[in-house]
Amino acid sequence: MSPVEIPGAARRTAAEAIDAPGTAEAVWSAAHLPGKLPSLDLPAGPVVVVAAHPDDEVLGFGGTMAALIGAGATVHTVCLTFGEASHGPLPPHERAGLGHRRHGELTAALSALGVLPAPVCAGLPDTGLDRVEDAAVAVIGETLDAVGARLCVSPWERDLHSDHEAAGRAARRACRERSTPLWSYPVWMWHWARPGDVRVPWHRAAVLPLPPAAIARKTAAVSRFASQLEPRGPSGAPVLTTEEIDHHTRAFETVIR
Repeated sequence: MSPVEIPGAARRTAAEAIDAPGTAEAVWSAAHLPGKLPSLDLPAGPVVVVAAHPDDEVLGFGGTMAALIGAGATVHTVCLTFGEASHGPLPPHERAGLGHRRHGELTAALSALGVLPAPVCAGLPDTGLDRVEDAAVAVIGETLDAVGARLCVSPWERDLHSDHEAAGRAARRACRERSTPLWSYPVWMWHWARPGDVRVPWHRAAVLPLPPAAIARKTAAVSRFASQLEPRGPSGAPVLTTEEIDHHTRAFETVIR
């Protein structure tokens, strides 16, 4: 999860939607999504979970990942960038240092979810995935083939974040070439959308209820992303505010199929 840096009128609109005040979690809670959307059982593994940045996979699907691991399924992760742009413009050495730090946080967060293989880290440019989608498709496809994936899970390709959308498109292309089922998880959608929002394909959405142990593991994993939880500079808000964390520590997760 990193800030948006995208040119053009349409992309400015997307960035403004993410930067604007978001929908309170109390509004989503009052919508009672688990009572209105179909529930899914845990999928069969191996499952490949794709992220644009370190923390996307945990925020969007970490509880289900923990439940899958607890059930004995194999979960593999692909992180397309190191998230080095999350704090805006930085000198090159500081940018590289932040990427290294975020990679370490990802390793710690995944360990909090359970025992799973080391993530595949592509090192593609943060805030520039839309310019290297073919490379992202190749990395995802190679992982799907290597592990014999029965399901791929990726960021939603209409999340209004350029990197998330590029990661979602790349995953869809890689899955289409292999006839691998794809589920998509929203991240920023919970911020800019509201219940019943016509921009969201609710007819394709479903929920995955989380057992208490999985919720606890996900909450612990989110806490490992210290660089995203700390203020960015003396007067800057953290990337992951309390309001954003509330969206991602529910008793269920939501996917779009």
